[in-house]
Amino acid sequence: MRERVCHSAALIVFVLVAMTSKLSAVAVAHPTAGAWTVVNQPTRLVNGTPVLFRVTTPVPVRKLSGNWLGHQIEFSFDASHKSWFALAGVGQETKPGPYPLELHAETPPGQPAGPSAGQAISFEKKIRVERQRYPRVLLKVPGRYTAPSPEDQRQIAQDKETKTEAFKTVSALREWKGSFAAPVNAEISDVFGVERVFNGSVQSTHQGLDFRVPSGTSVAAVNSGHVILARPLFFEGNCVVIDHGQGLLTLYLHLSKFLIKEGDDVDKGQAIALSGGTGRATGPHLHLAVRWQGVYLNPQVLLQLKLP
Repeated sequence: MRERVCHSAALIVFVLVAMTSKLSAVAVAHPTAGAWTVVNQPTRLVNGTPVLFRVTTPVPVRKLSGNWLGHQIEFSFDASHKSWFALAGVGQETKPGPYPLELHAETPPGQPAGPSAGQAISFEKKIRVERQRYPRVLLKVPGRYTAPSPEDQRQIAQDKETKTEAFKTVSALREWKGSFAAPVNAEISDVFGVERVFNGSVQSTHQGLDFRVPSGTSVAAVNSGHVILARPLFFEGNCVVIDHGQGLLTLYLHLSKFLIKEGDDVDKGQAIALSGGTGRATGPHLHLAVRWQGVYLNPQVLLQLKLP
């Protein structure tokens, strides 16, 4: 009787050991994947703001892309943080509410990541956009800028075609590196998003950031890129547009002199022009605008972002 009990106990131990070994083998063959993490900077998003998305994937991937507010986003890998990053934005007309950030990744074909090896994986996170109210100001400019002559109207139409063609030439590759720097060392005289009324009748939205500088002040590129426009325009005055890649442009308006030409490559901090008061301007100043995939964003926020 005692021998049968011992035999049964030994059998139970054997079965338990065998089951434990089998479970361990399963755990090794199919390791538990991590979780997706998505962080946005700034943490509070409003209409008109640029945003830096940082994403950590549950398994190593070789490519990451996304869709945000109808825009395609291509991510770059930051090896120092083992995460992916991309610049995007929220258009000024975006209504408040939660919006999905859709992420799509491709895993390397040979990686030991269980069922997901060599396959496409995806993730979605809802991110809330809040409403930002912008003020209104009254401004006085020469009459030709609110009631242009037929000749001026032809110039305005031609300028529109010029800008449309220039905006088509944006690079698909990221050319900016690190954080963006202010183009001049001066105080801000007017902010983004202000509703402007010129001469009591013509309304427009201020789609940039104004710096209070006298004519002749050196203006620097806020980041590296390619000059796609450097010529005089009716409303913008002497204007420079730099393509930083992936649909991100910076525009410098009301300049008095060009120091670069179309087709030039420029580095962050490089002098590109001298400030002035050309075009529809109330006086000498520098107007800096940021355009991302067809929408204008707040330059002041972009200059504050800490970028890889």
